[in-house]
Amino acid sequence: MGASDLYDPDRISPLAWRLLRVAAGYDQRAVEREVDELMQAHISMLESGNRSLSHARRTTLLELYSAELADEQVRAIVDHF
Repeated sequence: MGASDLYDPDRISPLAWRLLRVAAGYDQRAVEREVDELMQAHISMLESGNRSLSHARRTTLLELYSAELADEQVRAIVDHF
């Protein structure tokens, strides 16, 4: 069971998205290289709260980040931020 099964990616705060990315060891450009058709600008807008990504893209991001983190880390970030 992955983090996307435990959390609704549409309910994660912009700050939590940023913290998940940084904790997983990604900069915005690295995410752009990992996820097809996702640009650094999309990540920036998601993390600033200025624009939303589709549910599918948020799920993909959550799976990417959580693959690098312990379940407890994901839980702490999503629950507290």
